[in-house]
Amino acid sequence: MDPFDLAQAQEAVLAFIERGGPVLIAIFAVTAVMWTAIIERVLYIALFHRRRVKDALGEWAARRERHSWHAHKVRTMLLSTVSERLEQSLGLIKTLIAICPLLGLLGTVTGMIEVFDVMAVSGSGNARAMAGGVSRATIPTMAGMVAALSGLLISTQLQRYATRARGKLAARLALEEETV
Repeated sequence: MDPFDLAQAQEAVLAFIERGGPVLIAIFAVTAVMWTAIIERVLYIALFHRRRVKDALGEWAARRERHSWHAHKVRTMLLSTVSERLEQSLGLIKTLIAICPLLGLLGTVTGMIEVFDVMAVSGSGNARAMAGGVSRATIPTMAGMVAALSGLLISTQLQRYATRARGKLAARLALEEETV
């Protein structure tokens, strides 16, 4: 990438943040944490989850009996351990997704307060002064919604994968009936 293009991109981002107000910095920070957690989950699934399932299945296969109360508890523990690791951070991701539009709303409120301050000081005839406040009111709302929507699709897919993977593992860790 050309250094000139990088400088232009940096200037555009800084201008966007200036137009949207300080709430945009918080939205960007929350979005960065959200996407870091999403990428970590995707990497865990791609690189480590199969190994955890294989280990759990190996431990289950090594058991001689699979029908007692104790065997049932061991099965539950194996299933819970793999599922807990698979679903780690999904709650955090969902919370961050919910926070993004709320931060956008905070930006809307602060931008509208700025509009009302301009109207109180200069009257309602200064459209140029009011435009800055309207910009600060709409840009964070848009940024918060875009950030939330960007994470929502992936979060839903991760949750579905975790649910399906838990069901598949539960089926593979079958309890045997006691023969009399």
